[in-house]
Amino acid sequence: MLSTHDIPTATGRTVSLIVADTPEQMGTVGARLVCEAIQRVKGRAAVLGFATGSTPVPLYDELISLYQEGEISFRDVVTFNLDEYAELPPYHANSFRFFMDEHLFRYVDIRPENIHFPNGLTRNAAETCRRYEQRIHKAGGIDLQILGIGVNGHIAFNEPGSDRDTRTRLVKLSERTIQDNSRFFKDGSTPPRFAITMGIGTILEAGEILLLASGDAKANAVYEALCEPVSPQVPASFVQEYERPCTVIIDYEAGVELSL
Repeated sequence: MLSTHDIPTATGRTVSLIVADTPEQMGTVGARLVCEAIQRVKGRAAVLGFATGSTPVPLYDELISLYQEGEISFRDVVTFNLDEYAELPPYHANSFRFFMDEHLFRYVDIRPENIHFPNGLTRNAAETCRRYEQRIHKAGGIDLQILGIGVNGHIAFNEPGSDRDTRTRLVKLSERTIQDNSRFFKDGSTPPRFAITMGIGTILEAGEILLLASGDAKANAVYEALCEPVSPQVPASFVQEYERPCTVIIDYEAGVELSL
């Protein structure tokens, strides 16, 4: 059974928290919010920011179902993904571009030219990141940004210690993040140690944020992000300073440390 709460954060601002029974129910609710965001945009293409990882997969599954049922079209949607591993080509089975193709893009009517990722193969990271920021700006900014949260409180690949004003950049991944993401590397190889990621400042410029978390392993990160003072050591806590609509969707396991 879904429950909705207005959670006062440590800054005094409130976020809308939706607690679902299962990750699948989280996906159903989240997909509806994505549809509403697309439909609100008039006179131009809707711009969506996508995240990878296991948490948003049920949301993408539901978006595919809604597309197949004729309730949504991606033909006039532009997308920007949060991040990409360095030194992995887009067709690599462990790249985030491949992940999005397998979990969403190949099943809907999105135009290939409307899909944007950081170039993990770049030889000039600074220029690549600058151009990525320019593309976001030229598209009109991101209307809705989907986020996951790491066990260590990271959002995108903004690891603990990231400042609020960071922009798209090349980052070194923490050992915890590498360890957590190794489960996706079925061949037993080690995930890359570097990635290109949107910065926290970039993320906080979105028109709306949708943050997803599931499982008891994320419970402490969710609590610290919403209820503890804002700190670069918990990058997700910067959503407390976000002044536009922010919806957090979790399952009961991820919410066990919250007072609901």
